[in-house]
Amino acid sequence: MTEIVFLFAEISTEQDQHGIGFSYSKRAGGPAQYAHAKEIAGDLIGEDPSDIGKIYDKLLWAGASVGRSGVATQAIAAIDIALWDLKAKRAGLPLAKLLGAHRDSVRAYNTSGGFLHAPIEEIKERATKSLAAGIGGIKIKVGQPDTRADLQRVQAIREHLGDDVPLMVDANQQWDRPTALRIGRTLEQFGLVWIEEPLDAYDAEGHAQLAAELDTPIATGEMLGSVTEHLRLIDARAADIIQPDAPRIGGITPFLRLATLADHHGLQLAPHFAMEIHLHLAAAYPREPWVEHFEWLDPLFNERLETLDGRMLVPDRPGLGFTTSDQCQAWTVDSVEYGTR
Repeated sequence: MTEIVFLFAEISTEQDQHGIGFSYSKRAGGPAQYAHAKEIAGDLIGEDPSDIGKIYDKLLWAGASVGRSGVATQAIAAIDIALWDLKAKRAGLPLAKLLGAHRDSVRAYNTSGGFLHAPIEEIKERATKSLAAGIGGIKIKVGQPDTRADLQRVQAIREHLGDDVPLMVDANQQWDRPTALRIGRTLEQFGLVWIEEPLDAYDAEGHAQLAAELDTPIATGEMLGSVTEHLRLIDARAADIIQPDAPRIGGITPFLRLATLADHHGLQLAPHFAMEIHLHLAAAYPREPWVEHFEWLDPLFNERLETLDGRMLVPDRPGLGFTTSDQCQAWTVDSVEYGTR
């Protein structure tokens, strides 16, 4: 992966208050998000920015003919996140505090050092550096054509880390049902925190079978594009740990609805990517969650998140606590403005 396309929204009020939010696409789709956002953004003008639920429904109806998932709601996500950032800033509170935080820090794990293309010694080195930087857990990728290579990889990292460091694996949907069950049973010996996306993201029944058969928790949900799609996972009891992505499912407003349902069903939470947003949402979840540490977005922002003793600290800055950097501005390829200054 060499490129991620971001859609940023900045919302300003007559009182010169500002909120920022973003959505993204790791593959195709970024230009489509931008095109849809341009079509609906004018409907914001004249609205009270505190009426986030009302605005969300208005934007959904503006694009009703293209549905309530995928590109349409991912375009709305950038706007919705900016509105929540603005609301927290107006209150003078970090977003987590505005939502009602259960904690001031969240368990953090690192993924960016464990990709399949990385040699095992490099993964070990990066894992050691992550732990030294205050990150608490390590996730590595599996899902190679030769499952024996996956097992050797996991064994090598577990031996390197020791038994006490939380370790997760992520198959990125690479296994079929028989393979996932077979390798899942073998992986039990390593005391994993979870096995992530062992099957196709939409195979709720297959994930449910694994969740019932294995002692190791099953985590999935990052690729789903709406609350409705996550509900199928929940109803099928297909995951022990749900991994929604706020920009992918339409923003903070639908994320909060999903979080309520997940908590009601006793599920753990480990949001996907975008720690700048998900740290706040995880801090407000009743059950002890995890947040995914990715330094990929650091060039976009002037501020940095802190990790200490295995946890990511909720910043005390109002809103999300971020401002866009000069580099972010330099990478901007197009923009459009509505309203008057």
